[in-house]
Amino acid sequence: MNHSLKRFCVRAVVAAASCATSLALWAIEPFTVRDIRVEGLQRVEAGTVFASLPIRVGDLYTDDKASESIRALFALGLFNDVRIEADSNVLVVVVQERPVIGSVEFVGTREFDREALINAMRDVGLAEGRPFDRALADRAEQELVRQYLSRSYYGAQVVSTVTPVDRNRVNLVFTVTEGDVAKIADIRFTGNKAFSESTLRGLMDQDTGGWLSWYTKSNRYSRARLNADLENVRSYYLQRGYIDFRIESTQVAISPDRQSISITVNVHEGDRFAVSAVRLEGDYLGRDDEFKALVQIKPGEPYNEEQVTNTTQAFAEHFGNYGYAFARVDAVPQINRDNNTVEVVLRAEPQRRVYVRRINIAGNTRTRDEVIRREFRQFEAAWYDGERIRLSRDRVDRLGYFTEVNIETQDVPGAPDQVDLLITVAEKPTGSLQLGAGYSSAEKLSFSFGLRQDNFMGTGHYVGIDLNTSKYNRTLVLSTTDPYFTQSGVSRTIDAYFRTDKPYDHMGGNYSLETYGGALRFGVPFSETDTVYFGLGVERNRLKPGTAIPAAYVYQEDLFGYSYPFTIGWSRDSRDSALAPNEGRYQRFNSDWSFAGDAKYLKASYQYQQYLPITSKYTLAFNGELGWGKGLGGNPFPVFKNFYSGGLGSVRGFEQGTLGPRDFTGPSLGGARKVNLNVEFITPFPGAGNDRTLRVFAFVDAGNVFGDGEKVRFSEFRASTGLGLSWISPVGPLRIAYAHPFKKKAGDRIEEIQFQIGTSF
Repeated sequence: MNHSLKRFCVRAVVAAASCATSLALWAIEPFTVRDIRVEGLQRVEAGTVFASLPIRVGDLYTDDKASESIRALFALGLFNDVRIEADSNVLVVVVQERPVIGSVEFVGTREFDREALINAMRDVGLAEGRPFDRALADRAEQELVRQYLSRSYYGAQVVSTVTPVDRNRVNLVFTVTEGDVAKIADIRFTGNKAFSESTLRGLMDQDTGGWLSWYTKSNRYSRARLNADLENVRSYYLQRGYIDFRIESTQVAISPDRQSISITVNVHEGDRFAVSAVRLEGDYLGRDDEFKALVQIKPGEPYNEEQVTNTTQAFAEHFGNYGYAFARVDAVPQINRDNNTVEVVLRAEPQRRVYVRRINIAGNTRTRDEVIRREFRQFEAAWYDGERIRLSRDRVDRLGYFTEVNIETQDVPGAPDQVDLLITVAEKPTGSLQLGAGYSSAEKLSFSFGLRQDNFMGTGHYVGIDLNTSKYNRTLVLSTTDPYFTQSGVSRTIDAYFRTDKPYDHMGGNYSLETYGGALRFGVPFSETDTVYFGLGVERNRLKPGTAIPAAYVYQEDLFGYSYPFTIGWSRDSRDSALAPNEGRYQRFNSDWSFAGDAKYLKASYQYQQYLPITSKYTLAFNGELGWGKGLGGNPFPVFKNFYSGGLGSVRGFEQGTLGPRDFTGPSLGGARKVNLNVEFITPFPGAGNDRTLRVFAFVDAGNVFGDGEKVRFSEFRASTGLGLSWISPVGPLRIAYAHPFKKKAGDRIEEIQFQIGTSF
């Protein structure tokens, strides 16, 4: 044996279940490491190995350090095998790298998007360029099967195939056999006496299918959706006095071919109980009358758990208005089974009064903190005020930048009189694309286009462009708004616009009316719901010569030119949603006073909207608009400032902007007086559950415009009725309507089908 050559071998075998390393060692004399050499590397950098080794050149080699080195290298997850050898005081690290994933592919997946699956695999470590781990691939198989089960694909099978390729790589392919969707064939209730099966099934989002099931997927079984449905059934009973109601069991049976599912729900109703009395116990801060006014529980009526919950929540919120953020309010039902009555005892413990130390914001990856923070009416280092906190949440929500806004109260360790507020938001795309189209015998097919960004670069600024590409009426509007031009919340809006109107071909004219100008407006908040607007603009109206010019334009030739309108306006908005409101009120007033220039006039408009929830599903909506204009200085009201009516947003079923006075040559001139009235009955789309993003509505519209000096005569109103569909689509709110004009006159231009993205009413 050559004593100048010492070769010692240490080999590690790692058990997958325990990740423990077993070492076969020869007892050797420790030696000083003169050098370290790494063998077997293909892709991993040598520096990665050196950085993980606990042994350095000049250190004393021992068997314990060899074991520690092997464990450290295996912990990297980059190697299948690790050996440590010694050659003439040189430490040799021999590794066998794990294969690297060359590609991840999916075959047979129709239910899930391929890109979404690839991203999901990347999140768990199965991605191109990463070391291959068989255990991860097995778990991915199981997760894919679980996802298919959640969508009622009970026959789905997933098989992963690993194919070695060159340069120590493997290609990973998941082959999926989806099978058919298992559908709910039957839903039955047992033990119900007070309410029929059909009534209870009507409370559930899941059903046995209908003509719209391809969209709603309501006949696909989901355990989570079933639990939600059963909670709806439970709430239904508890709101009607059945205090002992319980769901005893639920059986879900799948057919042998895994294509149909039967659901059986066993319930115990119990007796019905009425409220005998409501009593307050505990400390109510000496404001018992204030709290009694918040009680929604009504003695003599059936016990209603929703009323009890609403009452305790209202009590807790009212305590919060006085700084008691952790007030405890319990409703204790005292049941008398002899006469089936319940006395509800409301017990309150205010706990301690606290103030807010800090307000933290999370979830705003794009929107700047200051955009959210400036909407807060609860301030740091001030007493906790529940009403101001709720107002702050509503103001942030009304920005329209977020799908969710939640505020959480957090304890401050070691400071029982302090809390932190955490506001968590979920951002949504704030850009919108608006498209509109209409068809008429005169203009044929016309389009409108708008591109808007409500939260430009996360600053809260609005930037928009509107373009109408109609052959006869073209418009270009550029607008930008800074909602906090000053720290006190004064907004600033800058507008620039250009508009040209041409006559219809069949009238034989080739003139055009051109309008261009700009305006600067400011909005001053006078309260939390009221804002007053004022501003100044400059505008030029020019009549481009041609043939068949309407006589009204020729008559007002002296009024064409420059005008300088001064704007005053006001708005108030208490709707629960700007896109799909179910309740609330919206009002808007605007006036223009042109005090100088060629055209002097006064123009005012007022809009009122009211949404009345009939039930949680059905809404009755009203809309009314009034317009009025008058010329100043002895001049008539300028024809180019007239109001227009007809089409979406006014009286549907008539061509856009064609109602009212006309020149004897044919064109619609609009009018100095305007009245529009709309009523809508809104309901969820049949088969879509209570989805407020997809709704249908029946409507009745009435209105018209009248010339300068004309009286508003209801006998001259045009009216229509019809059906429509509204959908909050990915590119904006879409509304399409079919209208039948039932009050019309000869010569009216009818347009029965109209649609637009980005409008209301």
